[in-house]
Amino acid sequence: MADGSPPEDGPEPVGPASAVRPFLVTAGRVAPTAAGRPVPVETQVVATAEGLAVLDGLSFEQHDIVAACRQPQSIAELAARLRLHLNVVRVLAEDLRAAGHLAVHVPDSGVTHDATVLRRVIDALRAIPDSRGVLRDSD
Repeated sequence: MADGSPPEDGPEPVGPASAVRPFLVTAGRVAPTAAGRPVPVETQVVATAEGLAVLDGLSFEQHDIVAACRQPQSIAELAARLRLHLNVVRVLAEDLRAAGHLAVHVPDSGVTHDATVLRRVIDALRAIPDSRGVLRDSD
């Protein structure tokens, strides 16, 4: 209301589920490994047979990640496709790998210097919305 009081029918909704803070999805973890080194954005992930078999028993975000990984894709592409924060995908992908639900393949460092691979990673990163849900410039 204009006077600052809440509406009579209850508080206003907080917002869409995508507005949930990343630290809630990852239980407060910001690094996917004990060493604290993030998984490289070009790391390829693909669902395992075990991951697909237990798909319905996974949490919402984990379910979406495994389901989206029927075909191999990079962490950056996955984050863009699911519109999740990059570090959320990194943490959850590592959890899913540890549980045997995802296979993780870190590309050869020589391949990651290929301009076409770097362009795909840059494009995928630009497709990830910021914390307000706004897409970054594609300049």
